[in-house]
Amino acid sequence: MPPTSAKTGALEARRAQGLTQQHHVFRTLFTNWDSADKMVYKIPGISAEMMGLIINYAYTRTVPITEDNVQSLLAAADQFNVMGIVSLCCEFLSSRLCFENCIGICRLTDYYHCPDLRAAACVYILHHFEEVSQVSEEFLDLSAEELAHIIEKDELNVRREEAVFEAVLRWIAHDPQNRRQHIACLLSKVRLALLQSDYFMNNVKAHEYVKDNANCKHLIISALSEIYDLNSYGQSSSVNANPLTRPRLPYAILFAIGGWSGGGATSAIETYDGRTDKWLNIPWEQESPVAYHGSAYLKGHVYVIGGFDGTDYFNIVKRFDPLQKTWQQVAPMHSRRCYVSVTVVDNFIYAMGGFDGYMRLNTAERYDPDTNQWTLITPMHEQRSDASATTLNGKVYICGGFDGDQCLSSAEVFNPTTNQWSLIAPMSSRRSGVGVMAYGNQVYAVGGFDGNSRLQSVEAYNPIANAWHAVPSMLNPRSNFGIEVMDGLLFVVGGFNGFSTTVATECYEEDTNEWYDAHSMGITRSAVSCCVVPGLSNVMEYIARQHYYQHSSSMDILFTSSTRSSPLHLKGILTWQAVALQRGCGIGGRSIQRFRSAQ
Repeated sequence: MPPTSAKTGALEARRAQGLTQQHHVFRTLFTNWDSADKMVYKIPGISAEMMGLIINYAYTRTVPITEDNVQSLLAAADQFNVMGIVSLCCEFLSSRLCFENCIGICRLTDYYHCPDLRAAACVYILHHFEEVSQVSEEFLDLSAEELAHIIEKDELNVRREEAVFEAVLRWIAHDPQNRRQHIACLLSKVRLALLQSDYFMNNVKAHEYVKDNANCKHLIISALSEIYDLNSYGQSSSVNANPLTRPRLPYAILFAIGGWSGGGATSAIETYDGRTDKWLNIPWEQESPVAYHGSAYLKGHVYVIGGFDGTDYFNIVKRFDPLQKTWQQVAPMHSRRCYVSVTVVDNFIYAMGGFDGYMRLNTAERYDPDTNQWTLITPMHEQRSDASATTLNGKVYICGGFDGDQCLSSAEVFNPTTNQWSLIAPMSSRRSGVGVMAYGNQVYAVGGFDGNSRLQSVEAYNPIANAWHAVPSMLNPRSNFGIEVMDGLLFVVGGFNGFSTTVATECYEEDTNEWYDAHSMGITRSAVSCCVVPGLSNVMEYIARQHYYQHSSSMDILFTSSTRSSPLHLKGILTWQAVALQRGCGIGGRSIQRFRSAQ
């Protein structure tokens, strides 16, 4: 006989009593009920299906969660304080966050105790605000107070502040008769002085919602004054204190680690904030110097792999926790690897080639952080030190390098599924000390040394065509530099220009097909390695303007139940059923920094 009635949701007394003896979850349900002789208990507010899932969970500690049942299951589990199921439902919802449903999921947590899910949903909204504001129907249903609370956040991740103003217009256009009255309040949350001056004059100041609203006049006057000062005198140290001019906090931080400086290896670490185009030196006096190493970010840690300190060649691997600011040594590699190439695929760190103090290597290995073990993989076709590697579409690409006799133009790709390397079309130039990075669905090979001179040329590989093509050259020749993609831009950092180490930093934008000068590092160095660290809750500790921001432990609180007088309508919360599973949840958000263009 089933434990519950399919029609009424009634629970057999003998099954209920058995559950109270075995599982404390049910004791409060069935203790002190009106009759010890009662054969059937009727439990209001829950279906037979949900009650059955809860009962089965009590016995098996497993529960099948689907897009169709998660909302009802969460409500039932919360009602009966089955926190194990609540936690599983929250994990399920967090894994399904996307542009269309993140606002609804955040609102859902007003009604259930799901702090981790709330934080994840709200961080997702801030990180993907541009996409959410463009495609989410839930965005259009926000109240004015809710929208204002989102766009005033320093953590709002937008490449251009214009996107914030355009999101406000999109929200008002959904119900202009009732919403245009909120333009002054919402406009005050936009960092108006960060807008391009032409855009401000043509699209903001002249907009009918703005010019016809008396409450907007003081905002426009103040913004004009700040824009004039910024264009005339540049940023001052007080700019960040003014909410009209204060840049948003970056979602991602670029770390530049170690390198060769002043005739020896260095332990220096600098972090780069793309919102303000500024570097910050992070002192780590306890760490040993290292150069010609690799670095990678994986599962909340920055890994520093192999390298050379001027005397010894390392197989040592250390990892840094940017939240706790602590270092830990993990399992060493099988081989010592200086001039090593490093990349990450499917939560594994790959270390390839290099120099062990005796010979150039064609061996490769990968690290599993869950088991803290390195495993050898199939060797490469070529011995390569001073090459560079990247990941594109789940495959490892390694290009160039030095084999002990000559600089290489060859390149190869590794398929983790088959554990096989395959040679691909060679580059047009020999490149040792090259920087290789996946960017815009292509593999870019930047700079390097061809055996005669340092290069500023760049080429990109199309894996579909198996062909390389020329890309505009960098502003400066360099080899042995750091390279990374952040905020939709390809950055190169430091290096050796043929005469000296350099502090120069520049970036390439695929959309404009141009290189731009960025702010230089504070420490001149080559043999530096870079990685990007996303989503730091303590990001203010890694930027040069932290004292202008109020640290808040409630960054995740975007919505409050006081903004709605009626119960939550659950329509649209699980919109992945209709849309999200078809389109996936891409990563968005780009830097708003306008770099100085090369003349």
